[in-house]
Amino acid sequence: MTPINIVWFKRDLRLSDHQPLKNALQSQQPTLLIYLFEPSLISDPHYSTRHWRFISQSLAHMNQQLACYGTQVFSFQSEVLNFFKHLLTVLQKQSFTIDCIYSHEEIGLDTTFQRDLSVARWCQENHINWQESSNGAVIRGASNRENWDKHWKKVMKSPLAQPDFTQARWFDGSLPTTFRLEEAWLDNNPQFQKGGELSAHHVLEDFFEERGQYYSGSLSSPSKSRIGCSRLSPYLAWGNLSVRQVYQKLLQHWTQPGWRRSLSALSSRLHWHCHFIQKFESESDIEFRPMNAAYNDYPYVKGQQEQNNFEAWAAGRTGFPLIDACVRCLQHTGYINFRMRAMLVSFACHHLNLDWRLIAKPLAQWFLDFEPGIHYPQIQMQAGITGINTIRIYNPIKQAQDHDSEGDFVRQWVPEMAAFPKNYWYEPWKMPPLERQMVFDETQNMYPEPIINLKIAAKEARDRLWGWRKNPEVAVESQRILARHVRQ
Repeated sequence: MTPINIVWFKRDLRLSDHQPLKNALQSQQPTLLIYLFEPSLISDPHYSTRHWRFISQSLAHMNQQLACYGTQVFSFQSEVLNFFKHLLTVLQKQSFTIDCIYSHEEIGLDTTFQRDLSVARWCQENHINWQESSNGAVIRGASNRENWDKHWKKVMKSPLAQPDFTQARWFDGSLPTTFRLEEAWLDNNPQFQKGGELSAHHVLEDFFEERGQYYSGSLSSPSKSRIGCSRLSPYLAWGNLSVRQVYQKLLQHWTQPGWRRSLSALSSRLHWHCHFIQKFESESDIEFRPMNAAYNDYPYVKGQQEQNNFEAWAAGRTGFPLIDACVRCLQHTGYINFRMRAMLVSFACHHLNLDWRLIAKPLAQWFLDFEPGIHYPQIQMQAGITGINTIRIYNPIKQAQDHDSEGDFVRQWVPEMAAFPKNYWYEPWKMPPLERQMVFDETQNMYPEPIINLKIAAKEARDRLWGWRKNPEVAVESQRILARHVRQ
């Protein structure tokens, strides 16, 4: 039997700074590159068409680059374990066998965690090596953060893992039938960032050429952030770029006059990126339960009121213009800035008193840059149920006045506001009925009244949150969390 290597791509859709690919090519054995569209993930409520389109675009870019080397990433639709079992049978009929599977460690949902456990057992039973490389600076199985910051800096400053394609030997035997991509995944929707390593580097270069100088001043604005922020998050989430590549590019510009404040802000966010994924790696079951177990019985709204609140929030019809603008923008483009994301979660979990688990999956579907390791720790932090983070209840009226003072963002995504005079853009319910009659006719689709009284809802949320935080069990759990997750 002739041994071959397999490089299994997941959330690492690039050809540069790729340790598994580098290791496989160095072995000098024939190598097969694969990506698996797993039915269990395609049907998972965290994912939507925008993700599979981004992945398809990323694979297309990889194959454009690989064409000159006489190979490609072969795509299949199958559950991973079923595929490897079938592939091994196909290979053995051709006198091949699998020597080693190379991949990055995936810090993902419970679905992928359980899948990886089954793949590991199968590899062991069939005497197949599975060599997993670390995901950035995340440490698998870390029980604390001792020397974690030093480790992060060491990884970020270490040389890039660049595969040498000139020494590659590619597998050229027969393979199972490859997967034909869904038509919806091939549609190039200009509202969304385009996937792929080439697109990622274009955005990266563009940021450091000019846009990045205004980064720190653009972070909070829903409009300015679309240009001034790095816009690298989907490329990091799906692995078109590594965090190390971005960090080393940042260091190259560190002494550039007038950029220090923005580069410091970006550097801290790259650090933060790995920090939150490490949290999820260490306690991945927070996909299902509060990190602070004392919040298991937190009194969220239930019944018909829960359904009404959720449906209005998810439809962008709450009656609060900035909330509705953010939801609609996110649904149509896959992106809003961090402050607006925090506000959406805060409004849903505090003002509407919705369970964080109810909003987690829709947000994951909407975020083009959905990254499980960041998603769940962040949602719990903004929902105020960790016991260790500052509780923030964002006022959507004040946020609009502070960060969309001319109403550009609100009027773009809530066109109903265009008919309102400027002094009612943020509080349209204050427009007197007689004045409304003069502006709108009965056939127009009127903007809805607020679904809650903001002042009353905010007070109830504060009473609930701070009252619950006084529970002794919260403090006990908080000490456990701090001991495990505070960086050292």
